[in-house]
Amino acid sequence: MNTIAAPKPDNEIDRIIALSEYNLDYDTLSKNFEDLTLLAASLCGTQISLINLLDNYTQWTVAQHGIAIDHMPCEDSVCQYTIAEEVEFEVKDLSADERFKDFDYVAGSPQLRYYYGVPITTSNGHNLGALCVLHKNQHDLNQEKKDLLRIMAREVVNRLNTFKQVESLKQQIKKQSDTKRMLAHDIRGPLSGIIGLSQLGLEEASEGNTADLLDYMRMIHESGKSAIQLLEDILNAELNGNQTPGKTYNLHTLKDKLVDLFTPRSLKKKVSFTVSISQPTAQHNFPKGQLLQIIANLVSNAIKFTPEGGRVTVDLQCLIEEPFDRLLIDVTDTGIGIEQNDINAILEGTGQSTSGTNGEVGYGLGLTLVKQIIDAMNGTFTITSIINEGTTFKVMLPL
Repeated sequence: MNTIAAPKPDNEIDRIIALSEYNLDYDTLSKNFEDLTLLAASLCGTQISLINLLDNYTQWTVAQHGIAIDHMPCEDSVCQYTIAEEVEFEVKDLSADERFKDFDYVAGSPQLRYYYGVPITTSNGHNLGALCVLHKNQHDLNQEKKDLLRIMAREVVNRLNTFKQVESLKQQIKKQSDTKRMLAHDIRGPLSGIIGLSQLGLEEASEGNTADLLDYMRMIHESGKSAIQLLEDILNAELNGNQTPGKTYNLHTLKDKLVDLFTPRSLKKKVSFTVSISQPTAQHNFPKGQLLQIIANLVSNAIKFTPEGGRVTVDLQCLIEEPFDRLLIDVTDTGIGIEQNDINAILEGTGQSTSGTNGEVGYGLGLTLVKQIIDAMNGTFTITSIINEGTTFKVMLPL
């Protein structure tokens, strides 16, 4: 296991937030980028080419050529070094480099040797990930090929921005459709009343009863004003940015995602990992938002500080009740525990990274980021811990 800490970009928290704002489903992106990985490998004469996006705990391979891979822990990746660079990162022989020589894909199959990667950089200077090529033998790229790879990396950003814009347009269209349905529903009542009063007024007029006709006219006037006010209220709410629901989870799908993501990591460390859910509300849908980012940081931290033979458990509960629905998240481990001073620092946003029980490289920004996201969602975050017995993270998020 690698115990050499990779350099982190100076804007790491902003970088991670920028990536999360794309709201990407990493499992469905391959078709949109596989042409670029094929082109990159063909251009460079390498067996493998990857497009990787890195959050603060996982490297997601969104497109690949020459190897089957979908994700790995950041600490096991070479691209974690690339995102800390402005232009490129090259390793002529991975097996001769202390940082990488013990990685599974270097020491074992497919015994990779050469790596060259360029950052995937947004217009705001955030390195979301890397476009890289790898080879089983030592290799070399001339400057022209390196320049072309940087052009391809810019094309990755262009496509990501296109996805973001398309998603934004979809949300706007849905918002407009929802607004039309809301308008139709909420205006129907007042308009029906006005039509009814008009009919009565016409009947009174035909009978020459002008006194009652004036009363009906006044009521029609007031009903018309109320309908206009209701319309203005709805349109003002629309202009003020009411949020529309995005992609959703339920407890079953969220559990499956966590099991898929962390079972390999827990098995590697010989730590038991289980996820339990409350069955009565297991099918209730709620927005994805940044839930996976929150829970994954907590689980990653728990596994990191739990020694071999220990346990990490996640309990998910969805409460459907007044005044609002809530998601309760408990992550408990039997690890080494956290000192109260360190707990206070985490909750104050000043926590520092430390190494795990097997020397895992720390990603101290994780819990700081979790606290920021939970605060932004008007949730609560508590930590209880007993040294050498374990730690429990409790999160409450209003849905």
